[in-house]
Parts: sequence; structure tokens; C-alpha cells
Amino acid sequence: MKKIIYITFIFTIVNLYGSKSLEINLSKQRIYAKENGKTVFSGSVSTGKRGHSTPRGNFKVIDKERFHISNKYPEPNGGAKMPYMLRLTNGGVAIHQGYLPGYPASHGCIRVSKATAKKLWYWTKIGVPVKITGNASNYKYTKRKKIKKPKKHYKKRRYASGRKYKKPVYRTKRRVPAYEVVEVYDSW
Repeated sequence: MKKIIYITFIFTIVNLYGSKSLEINLSKQRIYAKENGKTVFSGSVSTGKRGHSTPRGNFKVIDKERFHISNKYPEPNGGAKMPYMLRLTNGGVAIHQGYLPGYPASHGCIRVSKATAKKLWYWTKIGVPVKITGNASNYKYTKRKKIKKPKKHYKKRRYASGRKYKKPVYRTKRRVPAYEVVEVYDSW
């Protein structure tokens, strides 16, 4: 009887906190944060490019660091910065804040925007399951459409008589260079 009550108590606590999970779709380049099977929020990602593909499968968040610097890809002034890092593998794959060009472009990590990274870092805990599905080579590269700005139509200024208005030209006095002034005084 005590075991049944204890198990029911643990089950209730687990349900109170809800079951959180992350899903990353490489084909869509999207991340979905789910709680009890419902999507709480989602965001764009940039995953591994050709030759540095992001591994697919089921993982768990094994480490969290607010300010992390990469040991795998060093830069001249220290390693690459990886703020709001959620480590998925010991091989260096992680979810972190980074540049999002709109297509797979990283060295295997999953880059997210600053707002999404911050939200994920505070929302997840160590041990949250992460499911990575899809194939980045199936991602459709779409060109972003340029937004045409409407042309500004100004009325041409005219006088009441109908002739065109011309901006007035303000004439200033001619400045006399200093050497000319000296020559004038020297002539006395």
C-alpha cells in the first residue's frame, strides 16, 4: 500500500512539472519546444553544412553553460563564442546562439537566434530529451524576396502663375585672401 501511494506521489510530481522535450527538424530548419506533447514555442535554426552534418537521433541535454567558448574550433583571440549553450554530445554538438543565414551553415552544432537561445536555456533542464529528425540536404533553399519601397511622389513646387519654382541662390561676399590684403598695405 505504501509503495502504491509513493509511486502515485512521484507520478503526480512528474506531471506537475510536465514532460518537456525538444524536436529539431533538419528538413525544415526549425526547433520545437514541447511540453506534454504540445508545442510551447518554436524557432529557426541553422544546422550542419555538407561535410559537417548534424547527427540525427535521440539525445539528452547533458550540460548547460551561459558563456561557453569552443575548444574544437579555436579563433585567434580564443575559441568561438557559444552563448546559451546546451550540450547534446561529448563530441561537441550543442544548441547555442549563433548566426542564422537561412540555410545549413554550421560545423555540426545547432544555431538559434538570441531570443530563442535565451528562452531555451531558461526553459530546459539537464536531462531534457532532444529528438533530431529529417535531412538537411532536403532543405529547400529559398531566396528572400526584396521588398520594394514605394516611390515618394513629391509635387513639383510652382508659383501661382504656373512657372517652376527654383531654389534661391544665396550669394555671399567674395572673401579676400590674406596675401592680397598684405600687398595692398605694402604699396603705401
